[in-house]
Amino acid sequence: MTLQEFFTEHPKAALGCSGGVDSSYLLWAAVNAGADIAPYYIQTAFQPAFELEDAQRLCAQIGVKLNVIRLDALADPRVAANPANRCYYCKVGLFGALRARAKADGYDLLLDGTNASDDAGDRPGMKALREMEVRSPLRECGLTKAMIRQESRKAGLFTWDKPAYACLATRVPTGRTITSELLRRVEGAETALFALGFTDFRVRLYDEAARLQLPEGQLAKAVEQRQAIRQALAPWFDVVLLDTQTR
Repeated sequence: MTLQEFFTEHPKAALGCSGGVDSSYLLWAAVNAGADIAPYYIQTAFQPAFELEDAQRLCAQIGVKLNVIRLDALADPRVAANPANRCYYCKVGLFGALRARAKADGYDLLLDGTNASDDAGDRPGMKALREMEVRSPLRECGLTKAMIRQESRKAGLFTWDKPAYACLATRVPTGRTITSELLRRVEGAETALFALGFTDFRVRLYDEAARLQLPEGQLAKAVEQRQAIRQALAPWFDVVLLDTQTR
């Protein structure tokens, strides 16, 4: 099945649009297939500000309206407790909010940007999507991440080379309670590190320290700029550690 065929069979749908590579391409493909597609961005404390900015920019480029749903994900104690299956409860909350809003807007079918490269096995988030009957056209049509990047580049989408980005909650060790303050500190540190020219990294919590995970090609730069990094991250972390196990 091709995306054109999918949207011929399903011409009206709501899409969870994160502003990332996959959902951005899926939105573009749906619009070009002539589908009535409504993109929704679910704004929580788990997403940094630039994700919403990217989603807005993408929708402006394509020429569709972005619907923003604001959700307090930490209001669910099962999410805040951060168990090993936190992603299951989080997805249930996110797509539950999306389903309610989309249904009120006249959309019954929900889509997400899972692709054929994603492990759909027993991951908690995937389990939630299956239970909620969320469709994943990219995966169903066999489109891998590499294929999506290639087609996005052909389409002129600025997201084609955007690094993969996991939500801020993944920076908090499993079992440690997630708070908005912890997420704020991580986001601030990652924003500062990005401003120094680093890319495709993670700032993970290690007790009260920031543990930096960088691509191998950026380790030497981090060592050279260690003083600048300490100063840039000082508003959020007193201790900064460099993880030599690269991303």
